Amino acid sequence: MTREPIHSPVTDTTLARILVADDDPRLLKSLASLLEQQGYCVTSALGGKDACSKLSTQIFDLAMLDLKMPELDGFEVMAHAAAVQPKCGVIVVSGESSFSAVSRALRSGAQDYIKKPFDPDEMLTTLEAALGKQSLVRAHADVQQRLEKSEALHRYIVNSSPDIVFMLDGRGRFCFINSKIESLLGYDSEELDGKHFRHILDEHDVARGSYALRDPSITAENPRTIEVRLKTRGSQKANRYFEITAFPVDNESWPLAADFNARTPGRKARFYGTARDVTERKEAEAFINFQAYHDLLTRLPNRALFTDRLNLAITQARRNKQKLAVMFLDLDRFKVINDTLGHAMGDLLLQAVTQRLEGCIRKGDTLSRFGGDEFTLLLPAINNNDDARRIAKKLIDAIKAPFQLGEHEVFVGVSIGIAMYPEAGTSLDQLIQNADIAMYHVKAQGKDSYRFYSESMSIDTANRLSLERDLRQALENNELRVYYQPQVCAKNGRIVGLEALVRWQHPERGLLYPRDFLPLAEETKLIVGLSEQVLAQACRQVNEWILDGNKDLRLAVNLSPVQVEHPRFVENLVRQLKNEGFPAGNLEIEITENVIMNDLEQISQKLRELADLGVRIAIDDFGTGYSSLNYLHHLPIHTLKVDQSFVRAIRNGEDDACIVDAIVAMAHGLKLDIIAEGVETDAQLAYLRGLGCHQVQGFFYGPAQPAEAIARMLDWQQLKAMV
Repeated sequence: MTREPIHSPVTDTTLARILVADDDPRLLKSLASLLEQQGYCVTSALGGKDACSKLSTQIFDLAMLDLKMPELDGFEVMAHAAAVQPKCGVIVVSGESSFSAVSRALRSGAQDYIKKPFDPDEMLTTLEAALGKQSLVRAHADVQQRLEKSEALHRYIVNSSPDIVFMLDGRGRFCFINSKIESLLGYDSEELDGKHFRHILDEHDVARGSYALRDPSITAENPRTIEVRLKTRGSQKANRYFEITAFPVDNESWPLAADFNARTPGRKARFYGTARDVTERKEAEAFINFQAYHDLLTRLPNRALFTDRLNLAITQARRNKQKLAVMFLDLDRFKVINDTLGHAMGDLLLQAVTQRLEGCIRKGDTLSRFGGDEFTLLLPAINNNDDARRIAKKLIDAIKAPFQLGEHEVFVGVSIGIAMYPEAGTSLDQLIQNADIAMYHVKAQGKDSYRFYSESMSIDTANRLSLERDLRQALENNELRVYYQPQVCAKNGRIVGLEALVRWQHPERGLLYPRDFLPLAEETKLIVGLSEQVLAQACRQVNEWILDGNKDLRLAVNLSPVQVEHPRFVENLVRQLKNEGFPAGNLEIEITENVIMNDLEQISQKLRELADLGVRIAIDDFGTGYSSLNYLHHLPIHTLKVDQSFVRAIRNGEDDACIVDAIVAMAHGLKLDIIAEGVETDAQLAYLRGLGCHQVQGFFYGPAQPAEAIARMLDWQQLKAMV
């Protein structure tokens, strides 16, 4: 930090303050004594560290330093001096006389270099010369400063100035104003003559402008500069910002000010000033400030402004013993729309989502775009969890309705995590992080909902990170296993298809089922790589059975929404089938109604392309989703899979099975195949067979089993057929 000298510039060198630094006490004392005899004010420093300490606390005109000192050498002391008081001169007094040392010292700022042992007369002559130079430098700086002020003053009175130049009398009335007022504000300079300067001030700035002229501290050397808005007239539009610099004048300094205005003799100018138009600068500053704290796409506060407001809200909540809520919102299926329709449509969607979200919140709430498709919402001063729950439900309902993006109708959802102050944290970072954790738990449990943060979630999050790491390794180490559940003809009991189901042979936790890791795979986007591995294994295995005599055997695979909604879904699937040499006619892909209805137009096109190649399309969990029967007429659907929850309703009577009855009847009418899932009993099988259900699968014929067990079942089936 630079320290200004607290004494006047040295003119009498005997009054100079000198710091002497050396690590040799004897030499230090000798040099200090010599200088004190000459009338100098000497401070001794034993070593470099002591010298730096004194430079930090005292003001010196000159420092005389040895180069070789322990702890801190002379070069380090010079660097410190340059930092804390750059006006302090330096003379090196050292036994080191090599060219490199001398050169380095002079480059480091030393004014001169004296070799030990020194001649006293030479020492004093060098010292006086250095102090004289210091005095000249200070005097030059003082003159330069006065010249700069004088030049600035003269610039003000140049009538060709691009700024408004004006003079006021003692009562604040205009007695001169240049013609620049006409082009900038639309006033005639003559009409303002004799009018008070308040006449052109914006009403919000009248008080500040009046006070500026009454301030007794302003002088010609210390003018007052303020920013105010001036009123425009005529063709001018909005009021404009001006930077006004003004100061009082007197007859001695400004003889012409006594009777400046010839039309009103005797009126004396008492204030001189200029007004510079800074409207564009103010607008640029406002825009830069807006950019710094807002997201330009949605015009919402950004992360920086959100954290500022959250900090303030936490302080107020702590003081007033109130609650507040932080919500973390993440759009569901946004990435798919962005990848499919393009970033321009994605931007339009974000703007449309913002409008709906803003319609659900209170005036004092803060909705911000945190990044990408993530938003945060601050609800200050709420009463309880129910207030936050009510807002969360409104947000979810607002986003559920379809969005119209040009010719496209798209659906998104929103997953919301909620952290309450002070239960879920008392600091900014805790509340945001815990709201984020709660949001991820919503994602893992099906999306399009909300959850409040609880401490158990932190434990789950730690497990989640560990499981995510293990899952990535599982993909690299081929730890995934494919199990197969038979799809059996209801009439003759023959295996006509196999549904491929994934298992994870975890090296430590043993065999894991889909419910243990598929939600995480979806959330982390590992589902694509996982599905490709499963499909590759299943295609290779089932192809062997097809070539081994089971030529009509069908492979059924479940596909995740992420895969189906990907722009290159068809291209990727076809490429993988070709790589594995698997016949497209033996593949049946299973997707849910919700996936279809999320983007009916795009999904329809993809399914038609696959159907044209011979791939069969099955609707999984039919009846649990949108159940909009209209799409069944327009899509190449081959099979409906009755969800096991409906099959479970079948008991001994027919009353509890009305939904199954309706689905089977509808499938027959549309000439679609039917597969009933979750068949476990003779009664269920008999009932379904009586309805005319084509195929069944479930524990009645066994759970999903590894390839070895399925191979034995197929061999036995072939053997029976031969008998």
